[in-house]
Amino acid sequence: MKIPEILLVESEQKPGSLAKILQVIGEAGLLVEHLNSVRREQGKTLWEITLEMDEETDRGLYDRIDALPNAKLLGKSDRVFNRHRGGKIHTVSKESISSLQILRDIYTPGVARVCLAIRDNPDLARTYTSIGDTVAIVTNGTAILGLGNIGPLAGLPVMEGKSALFATFANITGVPILIEEQDPDRVIDAVTAIAPSFGAIQLEDIAAPECFYIEKELMKRLDKPVLHDDQHGTAVVALAAMMNVARRVGCDLKTSIVGQIGLGSAGLGIAQLLKAEGLERLIGADLDAQAVERFEAIGGEPATMEKVMSEAEIVVATTGVKDLIKPELVRKGQVILALSNPDPEIEPLLALEHGAAFAADGKAINNVLGFPGLFRGALDAGAPRFTKNMLFAASRTLTELTEGNDLVPDVLNKGVHDSVAAAVREQAQKEFGS
Repeated sequence: MKIPEILLVESEQKPGSLAKILQVIGEAGLLVEHLNSVRREQGKTLWEITLEMDEETDRGLYDRIDALPNAKLLGKSDRVFNRHRGGKIHTVSKESISSLQILRDIYTPGVARVCLAIRDNPDLARTYTSIGDTVAIVTNGTAILGLGNIGPLAGLPVMEGKSALFATFANITGVPILIEEQDPDRVIDAVTAIAPSFGAIQLEDIAAPECFYIEKELMKRLDKPVLHDDQHGTAVVALAAMMNVARRVGCDLKTSIVGQIGLGSAGLGIAQLLKAEGLERLIGADLDAQAVERFEAIGGEPATMEKVMSEAEIVVATTGVKDLIKPELVRKGQVILALSNPDPEIEPLLALEHGAAFAADGKAINNVLGFPGLFRGALDAGAPRFTKNMLFAASRTLTELTEGNDLVPDVLNKGVHDSVAAAVREQAQKEFGS
């Protein structure tokens, strides 16, 4: 697994000093993910250099940098951990409690009037509480990123990250909910019990096949949007990328052969959305016989990985297995979307070097482009659930907003998330009314 390693390197302010440092890094076969000048003083510059390194990377790199005549390795930065210190989220009051009158209005005795009004008319909760802007981010920790079943507490930084993204891109309060339970029925009961606090439920990092059952049952029980993001958020963004690819190469996505390697939650979610979009031929591979059965049930054609690679024009991989796709399997003109995080099934540059027309990984095609706008739109419309057409509306919007040679829009563009939300809201209003 690749993780960011952040080196603090001091160099003399002389021509070529930084170039020599970067040359050593390049000779080690590493890419610089980020380069930042921390400070310049007394003829020296302190650089913060972010590299992606795995367990196999030769740490002798440190000594080689330190041996340069104009450079000194001072150590490693804790920037990543510092950004997480104390957590990434907190709750604040929208009202400034600056007088006793305000205190009495928002708490006792004034709050009693609002409580009684909601008792008599529960719909008023959307007006007089934050429920219409609040989403539960629920996990039991059984499938955290590509790390596996590491437990809900270890997954909390991911849930906090989702919450921060909700707040930044959709003005939604996301509340992490950790459930110490792997029995799917108990998870369902737990979520049902706390659901009245929230306007919608985002299921996150729950392992397959339990995730399918949990989502399905919660959708039956709850009259509010429920979405397993690993399935549907990823699918929305992947479909947008595929529609952009098809448009650029001048082919019809529906008549193209798409191959899915890995039929877990993300893989099956993508497959379901593709079939609902009208894709004629979808072939897929997975070592799990039950996963293959679920794939067949939605109209997919079982295959080996080798068959997928030899026949599919567009290959989507969501296995969580680093370097699974060998470069010699890539065909000229093929599209490779290796979406596993943190390590893809094949590095995009390697796929391109071996003939792929387009290649991308999960860093580029990430569900953060989907879920903030999906939930914002559903909440604004007061939708009781997500529908396939709401997901399609999000995908089409992402496709339309993609510029240049990109496969998807800029994730940091707030306007993109606003547009996705508007499209989802409009579609929901068509289906459920205003």
